[in-house]
Amino acid sequence: MASVGCGLFAGFRVLGQFSGHVPHVLRYHGRHREFYVATAVGRSVHTYNVKRLGIVAVSNALPQDITCLAADRMLIFASYDNVLHAFARNKEVVHTYEGHKARIHLLQPFGDHVISVDVDNVLIVWDTQSEEQYLEVNFDKATFAVSAVLHPSTYLNKILLGSEQGSLQLWNIRSNKLLYSFPGWHFAVTALEQAPAVDVVAVGLVSGHIIIHNIKFDETLMKFQQDWGPITAISFRTDGHPVMAAGSPIGHIALWDLEEKKLMCQMQDAHSTAIAGMSFVPGEPLLITNGADNAIQVWIFDGPGGTGRVLRSRMGHSAPPTKIRYHGQNGEQILSAGQDGTLQSFSTVHEKFNKSLGRGSINKKKSKKKGLKLDTMALPPITVFASEVAHQSDWDGIVACHQGYITCTTWNYQKTSMGAHKLKPEEFSKHKPIDVYATAVDITSCGNFAVIGLSTGQVDVYNMQSGIHRGRYSKERAHEGAIRGVAVDGLNQLTITAGSEGLIKFWKFKTKDLVYSTDLPCVPSGILLHRDSGILGIAFDDFSISVLDIETRKIVRTFSGHHGRINDMTFSPDGRWLITSSMDCSIKTWDLPSGCLIDCFLVDSAAVSLTMSPTGDFLASAHVDDLGIYLWSNRSLYSLVSLRPLSADYVPSMVARPTTCPIEDVDEAGDEETCDEMIEYVSPEQLGLQLVTLSSLPESRWKNLLSLDIIKKKNKPREPPKIPKSAPFFIPTVSGLIPHYVPPREENDTQSKVVSFGVLAQKSDFFIRLEEALRTNEYAAPLNLLKSLGPSNIEIELRCLAPEGGGSMEVMLSFLRMIGMMLNKKYNFELAQAYLALFLKLHLKILSSEPNLLEEISRLSTQLEETWIHLRTLFNQSLCVLTYMKSVLL
Repeated sequence: MASVGCGLFAGFRVLGQFSGHVPHVLRYHGRHREFYVATAVGRSVHTYNVKRLGIVAVSNALPQDITCLAADRMLIFASYDNVLHAFARNKEVVHTYEGHKARIHLLQPFGDHVISVDVDNVLIVWDTQSEEQYLEVNFDKATFAVSAVLHPSTYLNKILLGSEQGSLQLWNIRSNKLLYSFPGWHFAVTALEQAPAVDVVAVGLVSGHIIIHNIKFDETLMKFQQDWGPITAISFRTDGHPVMAAGSPIGHIALWDLEEKKLMCQMQDAHSTAIAGMSFVPGEPLLITNGADNAIQVWIFDGPGGTGRVLRSRMGHSAPPTKIRYHGQNGEQILSAGQDGTLQSFSTVHEKFNKSLGRGSINKKKSKKKGLKLDTMALPPITVFASEVAHQSDWDGIVACHQGYITCTTWNYQKTSMGAHKLKPEEFSKHKPIDVYATAVDITSCGNFAVIGLSTGQVDVYNMQSGIHRGRYSKERAHEGAIRGVAVDGLNQLTITAGSEGLIKFWKFKTKDLVYSTDLPCVPSGILLHRDSGILGIAFDDFSISVLDIETRKIVRTFSGHHGRINDMTFSPDGRWLITSSMDCSIKTWDLPSGCLIDCFLVDSAAVSLTMSPTGDFLASAHVDDLGIYLWSNRSLYSLVSLRPLSADYVPSMVARPTTCPIEDVDEAGDEETCDEMIEYVSPEQLGLQLVTLSSLPESRWKNLLSLDIIKKKNKPREPPKIPKSAPFFIPTVSGLIPHYVPPREENDTQSKVVSFGVLAQKSDFFIRLEEALRTNEYAAPLNLLKSLGPSNIEIELRCLAPEGGGSMEVMLSFLRMIGMMLNKKYNFELAQAYLALFLKLHLKILSSEPNLLEEISRLSTQLEETWIHLRTLFNQSLCVLTYMKSVLL
């Protein structure tokens, strides 16, 4: 895993991952008096509170995906391959247990110990604190392959093991003895669960049978059977209702009445995949289920008939996303279309704002009657969609194309459901065409019209409010080949279409007339328009990218560097960056003004879709065979990032994708020190010989130098300030019956009021440096000292240059030469004007009587006049160009 280094994007967090194929575990926190459920998601453990089903903790990531999960009162145990870890505080790994030689597939907490079983049929009992093996038992795979493990309630030091051969064994762990063998029912045991009654356990078999068995007397009490395949999970209700729930591999849940010994009801399609874990909350009518469909649900049983309804749920895509796009301008919602046929909205702020818009269906009423598994009306997965927030509260604001399907569907974000219209050309309304399907779609910025391109080359316009066909570009076909992309500008003036024959065409949106057509250097694979700047990105089949200006209709930039098919593109909000993803697993950022590649990094799985936040803070990506949506923070917003072009031989580094927990960026100071490409730019004092440079001092340091006497007169106090008598920290008292404070002593003013002439005779630092500069002709030191002084100190220093103030004519000449040096070099220009004006105001009489000073003053006057003439010429040229640009009609 490579660090972010000097990259432009840093991994932040992942959205839309909630559960996996590993059964969840339910825990009770005694101090919080609250139940928590833990699920394994990839390499981390997520902990949710049952009350709100909000995520409260995400553990540190393990080296590999978690395959088994268990928990006791204090620790969460998670295993991958042959290694077992224990998490404390739902966060960090505190214990590691190594000793298995095969993959661990069963875990069972056992007091101060934990039991683990691997696929080689080796059972090990670990001491949780010392991490040492307490016991190791090897079973013969041919006669007893362990498939389930349970600690029966009140059975001290004993565990019950189920096998693939169907038999059960009761072991005493402390004495390492087999206490009893149950013959079984000739089918493999898939689940063991303790019943609310002591000595009674439920045994789930691969045949679909559920056996309620008394292990004390080896007696079968009840027997049930499900027709949905093996039993995947069993749980008992403990709030006073004798109900048992059983899960199946196809996502159905059966509820059995233990008093009547019959099936009470069925909860079909609770999950779209197998029920991985299922547990009733003790003492409450709540059932928690999770599955490999990336969903965790809390069901409540408060209705008639004993069936449950979903109280709370957290679910993402059950199949990898195919297209993601930010919805709206606040950058808080991401629309995602997945291979599972659903359209969902994920919030970047909090999971409680997530929405599911459901699955696409030809007829929603018939689909609800048939159910999820038998739904023949379901539409194929969405491949491309477009959304707009304008008028989304009035009518549908999302239009989508489906894989290999000619009909485009509309969706309503406000109602979180599929819309009312099916957009399809009229000539195909009576019969279904063969090999004709929608390939591209766009929606206007006003939200009134949808433009749809077909594989036959047709481009149609539909009204989003009524669903009525509003026209077609060209009489028959807009392109000879399939449409690869459509786009509408921000003002509904132009429609841009790209075809597989290698043409890109510009049409008038209203009249549908062809305006311009041009050949492309290669067959385009997709286009993307940045409406604010009028920049069109075009991806080609030869893995190159071109940028076209829709105003001039010319290609202004061409980029090459990808080595695989370009999957998606996205622009930054200001239109300066074009970010592309390719099947070569790279994500590249191109700077459009400079035409250079400024950032590139690799991921372990190719990004199939990209989208940039409208606020510019996050880049979102969806990857091959991954259910999550990954957020990458834009580091240029909060740290110093090098935007220099990357060299031709630049080798991108592999960056690990972020986890659910937000990643804190490392210390930026350390990054800048280790980053070789980050070179701090130091601006020179003078950019050019013809330019005039001002100082960076505030105006208060030089603007009021000529008005200091007026300012001092206004700020003159009316009476001299009185010095308050200072009291000691500990006020002394006189001892006696009544304590009295000791009055402070009157201090005699012994300071002499006679001023020493030796003090006035001392030379200031500025005076001394001016004298030295007269000999060395280096005036940088006195100028820097004068720039560090305030206005009052500057006036005092300039007054002291005259002979009556303790100065001399030579020092005054040196000051004028310093001003001349500033005018020659043309920097600190406003300071030279201010200092010279104050100097002339203070010493005008002396200057008129000294020939040397008059000669220097006349030279300065000539320099000032030449400089101002040059500046006036530049000002006039700039004003002339500005006036022309404002008046001319472009």
